[in-house]
Amino acid sequence: MVSAALLTTIAVGCFIAAARLRRAQWPVRGPYVAVIAWQALGLAWGISTIGALLAFGLAPYGKGVFGGLFALYADALAHDLYLSELAGTPFGATQVGAVIVAFGLTLLLFSGLVASFVQVVRVRRRHHDLLGLVARDDPQVPGARVLDHPAAAAYCLPGVLRSQVVISAGALEVLDRSELAAVIAHEHAHLRQRHDLVLLPFSSLKRAFPRVRMVETYYSAVALLIEMCADDQARRERSAKELAMALLRFGAKGTTAVPAGALAVTAGPQPDVVTRVSRLLNPTKELSLPESAGVLLSALTLMATTVALWHLPM
Repeated sequence: MVSAALLTTIAVGCFIAAARLRRAQWPVRGPYVAVIAWQALGLAWGISTIGALLAFGLAPYGKGVFGGLFALYADALAHDLYLSELAGTPFGATQVGAVIVAFGLTLLLFSGLVASFVQVVRVRRRHHDLLGLVARDDPQVPGARVLDHPAAAAYCLPGVLRSQVVISAGALEVLDRSELAAVIAHEHAHLRQRHDLVLLPFSSLKRAFPRVRMVETYYSAVALLIEMCADDQARRERSAKELAMALLRFGAKGTTAVPAGALAVTAGPQPDVVTRVSRLLNPTKELSLPESAGVLLSALTLMATTVALWHLPM
């Protein structure tokens, strides 16, 4: 039962740490490191929650989570999982229930991840095909395709073989050349660093728990950090002022719905865009190397401890 108690403590601790990370100020100074911290917290929560349930349910084996799972598998082969035969095992009703809930949660999270991936791939494929019919190349807009639409929009569609950056005609009307170049650099940063894959696990959590507001809040926090990562990459090629002015011009033109599966330069609610503009125009000191190392070491320690507890034979 010790491993179950420790894993439960980690699961609860992940909730507390996520709430504090959501309100912290330092992620703005180091969005890349903050995204890794979010990933570690999300993964550690899933592993520790499932592990705590399994550690409690499989406690009669006395072999830990991994050892207990192998023992359960061996018993399943021997008994064919007939309920009448399981009634003679040392498992109580609550322990059997804990194992069932653990497997159910695992299935829920995994199916949510797969379903989110499949849905995004299908939507992007249809959108790519549609762009092939309605979008055009323009020598004045290198690195992007132009969509004849009056709304101001700029987004990218990630893909393995045919990633695309799309700029609407409405955006070309409000952006000058330097601002347009900054926007395209921002979208290409999304494509190069595959931010869609970084965001996918959090999208799957939203799908698995659609009515849990906290999950939506944390998803939005990670999405904002990913936009900041792309902003930082873009301002290595263009000035921060150019990108900030482009964001302001998009805001003045009015918000436009982002196509499903796309990453847009003005993604997120208006307050998030204002935060990004403020960050670009008033840059703060980046995280120092010791600070970044401390966060990454903490994330690594959290993951290593969580996995190690699955081997604890208690």
